[in-house]
Amino acid sequence: MVNPITDVCWACILPITIGSTPVVPGTTADTINYPSPICICPKLAGLPLPGIAVGYWEPIRMVDVTKAPFCFVGIGGLTIDPGISVGSGAAPAVGTGTEDDGATWHLHWYQYPVFTLLSLVMDALCLEVTQSFDVAYITEVDPMWHDDELSFVITPESILFGNLIAQAACAADCLSASTWLPLDPLFWCAGCNGGMYPINGNIPSHIGSIQSSSLAMARMIYKMHRETLLPITSGPEAICAAIPSPMIKKSQYRTQLTVPIPTIDPIFGCNQLGKSSMFWDSFREVPVTGEDFNYLLWRKRTCCVI
Repeated sequence: MVNPITDVCWACILPITIGSTPVVPGTTADTINYPSPICICPKLAGLPLPGIAVGYWEPIRMVDVTKAPFCFVGIGGLTIDPGISVGSGAAPAVGTGTEDDGATWHLHWYQYPVFTLLSLVMDALCLEVTQSFDVAYITEVDPMWHDDELSFVITPESILFGNLIAQAACAADCLSASTWLPLDPLFWCAGCNGGMYPINGNIPSHIGSIQSSSLAMARMIYKMHRETLLPITSGPEAICAAIPSPMIKKSQYRTQLTVPIPTIDPIFGCNQLGKSSMFWDSFREVPVTGEDFNYLLWRKRTCCVI
């Protein structure tokens, strides 16, 4: 069971900025902030009002990545039997397979507004709209999640990136994500973890369960954008309101492992999408038997506080 106090890497909220100036610095790379400390946004009756441009990172979702269907890792491993068969996921156990074996994961997407639940920050700071904990999406009932051809329906552009030239460009995204932030223009890349397409739970190159599960989660985030369930909330363009977007903005997300072993240290507690797992995956899964995972998803928020 994920503890919202002890299992959260609270250093991941940093840096906190006013305008482009960090008032509380952090140890992890930050996105571009609003250039001025003063912002003007239409609020009451559409009238423009001045405010303070604030930037911070907020935990918004919790994500199970599991081989067992309907096993809710983030809430104590609760397993339900809905009376339907969807098939189990699969991933080679540590030390027993090769990257050619591939992996298949089920994901569960939770609404998890930690700041709101714990009443830690004022509502004026443009918090996540969701006010309560909820299981919002499960891939077991999504026919596209384990079918490459069906997932093509919502990502027809994927046909353009199934070639060596496009995939070779992902090496630059891997380097950038591991040293600073992922490259948003390379939206078809998930950095060192693999390619974004197809945006489902079929992972053809399973190097390790941390790498493989991280790629499945990145694809799920992209899928949520494509289905307009996640907006862009970072950068000067989002200072007045979140912007619906079918394309993922990778740089505005960080992920934190919470199960089986929480990563709560300030340096490797939160990791950019596509960052090499070699920096932080040691001793994170049970050898031979394998492991299921739960991640906390952090998102950058830039907003004008009136």
